[in-house]
Amino acid sequence: MLKGNTKLLVAAVVALVVIIALVVVPPMLEPEPAPKAFTVGVVLSVGGRGDNSFNDAAIVGLERAKAELGIVYTYQEPKEVPQMEEFHRLYAQQKVDLIIGVGFLQADAIRKVAAEFPNQKFAVVDTVIDLPNVKSLVFREHEGSFLAGALAAMLTTTNNVGFVGGMQIPLIGRFEKGFAHGVEHVNTLRGKSVVVQSAYIGTTGAAFRDPVRGKELALAQIAQGADIVYHASGGSGQGVFEAAAEKGVKAIGVDSNQNWIKPGSIVASMLKRVDVAVFGAVKATKEGAFVAGANSFGVKEGGVGLTDLAAVTDVERAALKNDAAQIALIQKMKDAIPADVRQLITDLAAQIADGRIVVRSE
Repeated sequence: MLKGNTKLLVAAVVALVVIIALVVVPPMLEPEPAPKAFTVGVVLSVGGRGDNSFNDAAIVGLERAKAELGIVYTYQEPKEVPQMEEFHRLYAQQKVDLIIGVGFLQADAIRKVAAEFPNQKFAVVDTVIDLPNVKSLVFREHEGSFLAGALAAMLTTTNNVGFVGGMQIPLIGRFEKGFAHGVEHVNTLRGKSVVVQSAYIGTTGAAFRDPVRGKELALAQIAQGADIVYHASGGSGQGVFEAAAEKGVKAIGVDSNQNWIKPGSIVASMLKRVDVAVFGAVKATKEGAFVAGANSFGVKEGGVGLTDLAAVTDVERAALKNDAAQIALIQKMKDAIPADVRQLITDLAAQIADGRIVVRSE
């Protein structure tokens, strides 16, 4: 009889435990969905990726944002200006978190699409668009070009230097004016008489992707005595570099570090830090701090300046895949720059940053 009661007691206890478990243990909850990735749609300028210049600098900034901020980006490469509006509208319809237009040629497209999609955030490089949903990223290119001009004036042995611009517009004109001002400043400072030759490739966006014409213009300037040629012509600059290498003179690159393209021929590059501006725009927008209006980047902000004049940089090493012979050519070029010239460039940059030198832009 006792055994029977024991079995009944055990059964009752087991039943009670099951009931308690059912009451106390909540049902399995579905996992919360992962947060949506921050998305960026980019419309590059004509010339596209691989220009070793303006567009590639923007991609560098986006890659940094991808690595540090976890964003996702895609890009479009319009062949002609009319395609830009189509790509901006496509991204707006997809409701990406931020649309970036690279280059002043984007102005009309963004102005139209941004007005149609007032809740969509845009950023544009190299032009100002006065709309409440557009952040404008502009540069004081003339300040960095001043330093390029000063360097050219200090290094020339023929007292003759050249400038090759891409599309003949006020934006590229600022590169030319700043370069000429830097030459004039050194002429006054050091009692020199360096002259500047200037030429433009064309009057449309195609001027930024015409290396054949760029080479022709550079060769013409070299034939007239130029021994250093500075370009502001996007992908067309490849032709300028080829001319310099063939004729044994020097060139100065632009926008990105281009010293590695023709090692031993390119004495420096005028950096226009599109990568920094793009990264900053993405970061601010992702953090909920998007503010429309113009953001200007010059020497003071680290937005423009020259590449390192003394040591080979990581960018140059990586671009050359650590080719020792090619790296040695770049180092030899840097070593040939006298210490007093390097110091002068440093001093001039400081004077621009604190306002003692106001660089001409017109």
